Amino acid sequence: MLSRRGMLGGLAAAGLWPMRSWADVGGPAYLAAAQTPGGSYALHGVSAGGDSLFDVPLPARGHAAAAHPERAEAVAFARRPGTYAVVLDCLTGEVKAELTAPAGRHFYGHGAFSADGGLLFTTENDFEHAEGIIGIWDVAGGYRRLGEFPSGGTGPHELRLMPDGKSLVIANGGIETHPDAGRAKLNIPFMAPNLTYTTLDGTVQDVVEPPATENKNSMRHLAVHASGQVALALQWQGELSDAPALLMLHRRGEAPVWAQAPEPSHGAMQGYAGSVSFSGDGSSVAITSPRGGLVQVFDADSGAFRTEVALTDVCGLAPLGDGFVASTGTGGFHAVGTDATVLRMHKVAWDNHIVPVGPSRAA
Repeated sequence: MLSRRGMLGGLAAAGLWPMRSWADVGGPAYLAAAQTPGGSYALHGVSAGGDSLFDVPLPARGHAAAAHPERAEAVAFARRPGTYAVVLDCLTGEVKAELTAPAGRHFYGHGAFSADGGLLFTTENDFEHAEGIIGIWDVAGGYRRLGEFPSGGTGPHELRLMPDGKSLVIANGGIETHPDAGRAKLNIPFMAPNLTYTTLDGTVQDVVEPPATENKNSMRHLAVHASGQVALALQWQGELSDAPALLMLHRRGEAPVWAQAPEPSHGAMQGYAGSVSFSGDGSSVAITSPRGGLVQVFDADSGAFRTEVALTDVCGLAPLGDGFVASTGTGGFHAVGTDATVLRMHKVAWDNHIVPVGPSRAA
């Protein structure tokens, strides 16, 4: 018997099927990479209730994905540092294209589409020159590389499209790496992280840096609210007893707000924020620590600490209602507010990130 998925895949292959929207694959709220107990990897489309609506095989461990704003199409990135990214048709499971980092480069695990879906932007490392690069790819041209521009720093990890659709925000982690050294961090004493805003062609609009005494606080992951407020998750590279705030909030034209929980809660994060997200209503922002097994929630305006929830091996985080959805390496998808409620348990180990699909992607 031909399955519905097989039938639709046949129609698509024959050119008889119109452009597949996210509704055609069940209307997932999120994308998330995972590892099966057998050791294989896949990208899942997940409902707001935590159900896996589809899964598409990945060639190796995934890190994060970029969801096309219209088509049921995703770009899945290798666990950084990696040289592959695959473009997946989430209806058929077909690999539509493969992106290979140019010679002397590797990807950092994240990317973002332009508002119309015509361009893909990727964070990359020019490791011979220790320079961050943003790659530009032509989606309609089969993901042909169009060009690139400097990221504004070293080690760009995540970037996001700003709500105006005309600018990008880039988290330059500040850490120099080289494939010959594996995952070794080569410049910790003099690393220089920053948050850089650019136009889509690379013109720098604004740069935000941590205090000089906190240059070891690597800027890693981003969330952008529809209002234009940016939240940044940080990872401290110094002595854990010296760890400063792991959350930064920023609005263009204003000074950054640094937010941290009181002790002993701040120390329990072990200097590491793995993911960051605004709540669905934008009133709160949260960070996760898989090392500490915690989700910490703050007021989005003031940065005041609100609450924390314990979840073993938690990392993935995204908006859900007036709270959050969080995923764990033990297979759980959880609704998080003042406490955590299990939505679904899966027989997989979820990787680091949950990527919103559709209108919520700017949250």
